[in-house]
Amino acid sequence: MSEFLVSLLGERLVNSEKAEVDVQSLGTKLSLVGLFFGCSLNAPCKQFNGSLCEFYSRFKKASEHKDKLEIVFISSDQDQKHWQDFLQEMPWPALPFKDRHKKMKLWNKYKVTSIPSLVFVDATTGKVVCRNGLLVVRDDPKGLEFPWGPKPFAEVVAGPLLRNNRQTADSSSLEGHYVGVYFSAHWLWCCRLVLSPFRSEESFQQYFSEMPWLAVPYSDEARRSRLNRLYGIQGIPTLILLDAEGHMITRQGRVEVLNDPECRLFPWHPRSVLELSESNAVQLHEGPCLVLFVDAEEEGELEPAKELIQPIAEKLMVKYKAKEEEMPLLFFVAGEDDMSDSLRDYTNLPEAAPLLTILDMSARAKYVRDVEEITPVVVEQFVNDFLAEKLKPEPI
Repeated sequence: MSEFLVSLLGERLVNSEKAEVDVQSLGTKLSLVGLFFGCSLNAPCKQFNGSLCEFYSRFKKASEHKDKLEIVFISSDQDQKHWQDFLQEMPWPALPFKDRHKKMKLWNKYKVTSIPSLVFVDATTGKVVCRNGLLVVRDDPKGLEFPWGPKPFAEVVAGPLLRNNRQTADSSSLEGHYVGVYFSAHWLWCCRLVLSPFRSEESFQQYFSEMPWLAVPYSDEARRSRLNRLYGIQGIPTLILLDAEGHMITRQGRVEVLNDPECRLFPWHPRSVLELSESNAVQLHEGPCLVLFVDAEEEGELEPAKELIQPIAEKLMVKYKAKEEEMPLLFFVAGEDDMSDSLRDYTNLPEAAPLLTILDMSARAKYVRDVEEITPVVVEQFVNDFLAEKLKPEPI
């Protein structure tokens, strides 16, 4: 366990007293690590830190599992004094301020897109146990449900569901069907299309009256929260697609609906290579992405580029699926259009085509492979060098 944590966090952490903490000394009984991603200048982070301190104190004093949990702060602070002042409020250790490379690796590995964020991971494997620790702190203040692992969808959603005519259906009616779990709110303009953070039952009823599907009752906040926790929702609108056995197919249901309104590709199993578009460009911010820019303006002209990188992408998908880990890299092809032009401008890329790049938006870094001809061998070597951290980043 300690060897894995060293590879994940490094050999040394630091505590509020500026003392080094040996990662291998965190304890042989440790089974769960909570990675707290935050920033001292962010008001919600400051507020959540207070709640987390109370939760941590209760857990360490009263829980029979007190030796099995530790929290580690992963800061995005740019000012060391601000970081140090914030750390003094915490009873747990943090990644050293200067270890920015390790911080960015953790942000990318666990797909953190907003703060504050608390991700519970298995201390021996690093696999995500619970992605939405904020709700754990709120809903289980005494830590009685430790270690907060995932439960089957059928168990979490169990109970009556509403139709917009006020009739009800039991959740068991979902069994054997594809299910879309839609997290949204009436006050968000792009949600006019159901699990929702509505501000009143009246607004829930008004919004739900437009919908032909089922919803968890507004009054059942606990069930809505459990579903939110199960899927680690970090932002809305989000549409999760499940297969007939309740297993997740994709978290990108909203993008798929926008790109495929006629549902020709339903049930939208993840594709190894995507064509860059306005609707899926948001995925560029979810972690490092390989983007192959080519000179293509008409529909179908991107196919040769997709065929070039698809075997490499599929090979990577198989490898990480076997490890039950998320892909460390998404793959896109981009033609000549406004979206591609905007991306080039934003990342200060040359107008050359073809152009092979890896873009890491969260780290504000880019990697460009400048070669006369882009071949599968070139692409695979580029990917392998990136994953092995052999490439030197350029700033975005």
